Amino acid sequence: MGITADLEHQDIKLSEDIPSYSTFQSMGIRLELLKGIYNCGFEKPSLIQQKAIRPIIEGRDVIAQAQSGTGKTGAFSIGALQNVSPELRKVQVLILSPTRELANQIHRVVSSLADYLPIRCIACCGGRSNVGQMAQELSKGAHVLVGTPGRILDLLRQGSLRLDSLKSFVLDEADEMLNRGLREQLEEIYRRLPLCDGLHVSSSAQNAQVIIVSATMPTENLELVHRFTRNPVQILVPRDELSLSGLSQFYIDVGGEEWKFEALTDLFASVCVPQTVVFVNTKRKTEWLCNQLRGECFAVAAAHGDLDQAERDSVMERFRSGKSRVLVSSDIWARGIDVQNVGLVVNYDVPQTPSDYLHRIGRSGRFGRRGLAVTFVAGSEDQKNLVNIARFYQAVITPAPSNLEHMLIDTDASSSAQSKIPLEVLSKGPDATLTTCVKNKLKKKKKKRQKRRVNKLMVAKT
Repeated sequence: MGITADLEHQDIKLSEDIPSYSTFQSMGIRLELLKGIYNCGFEKPSLIQQKAIRPIIEGRDVIAQAQSGTGKTGAFSIGALQNVSPELRKVQVLILSPTRELANQIHRVVSSLADYLPIRCIACCGGRSNVGQMAQELSKGAHVLVGTPGRILDLLRQGSLRLDSLKSFVLDEADEMLNRGLREQLEEIYRRLPLCDGLHVSSSAQNAQVIIVSATMPTENLELVHRFTRNPVQILVPRDELSLSGLSQFYIDVGGEEWKFEALTDLFASVCVPQTVVFVNTKRKTEWLCNQLRGECFAVAAAHGDLDQAERDSVMERFRSGKSRVLVSSDIWARGIDVQNVGLVVNYDVPQTPSDYLHRIGRSGRFGRRGLAVTFVAGSEDQKNLVNIARFYQAVITPAPSNLEHMLIDTDASSSAQSKIPLEVLSKGPDATLTTCVKNKLKKKKKKRQKRRVNKLMVAKT
């Protein structure tokens, strides 16, 4: 099963026989929370929500693996909110995420879901607000706290945050937090939970549950998360079954690094989508490409790790509002971009790891919408890396067809267009592909440039 498989028919491996609930009403969710769910536009629970919400409501520890866009944030948010006691104005749900962008994104989701509940949710994740300001916010009372490990740990150490009333402890994107070297911070926070005795679960602990969710769950990380949990319900998607519903994946062989930019502008001319995210591998190229696109009169913004919090917020606000139609981003933002109108993701540079590829292309076709992911191949090294990524996920990545825009509209066309052409023959795609069209255009432009240079030289000599 490749990345393009349908999530509705995806085989999720479970640690035990867990009932599946096809509607939110059948889960026993309180009326006010149901109103919030429907107000957010959720009509039917996603597959991960069908399996995970009830165990969370029942107070079970849960380890859930699902990629972005499948509703995993909604799953742990709905389950945890159901168990919050509004009359107790103490932190009952603590949600940790690896970045400020993700924390703010989760905060928006939780706040929207709790719109009809007398529940207060606040975000503590650094940036423009200092620890003192956040401590003051906490003193006013809060039921749900979302933040990054470093800032949450600051509040715990200075005594501004107490977890004695905690019911749910959520680690979102656990693999990313561990990859960022946050293990010691997570362990220190864990030791302060009411369920913990040192680094081992206490049998006499209060009933605070641990919920761990992630897009990927390497074996080395599973060993750690099992130390954090008690008899957890495991909802794990095997690596070769990771899928992205509604997402068509293609490549364009641009011939060389120097032709990528013109290939990008030609792609934009051939595909009309609401918004696009273009991923590159370095911060320096992020700024360079953004400036190049602005020179072509594109409404574009750049996102990379060197931006401060005010700049990050401004960039994302412009992109969400549609003022910026194109966002050029480095991988550090790949998990924090949550804009529903993103219809196209372009890998200007081939991702360096399979995990980066998964998180990049997951920005498109979210929440059941059609989406496109196009990767530029500029040489033998790019070809080898993309082949390795395709093999890793058993993915189907084909030459981009000339009718690429139709992939966003016609589901049947999407599935038929992605015939299983081996990636080993990247340069031998069918003539009716966008790859061929782009190459032909680039050759013509190259000839025109050479002709102009010759004409200039002739004029200079005369």
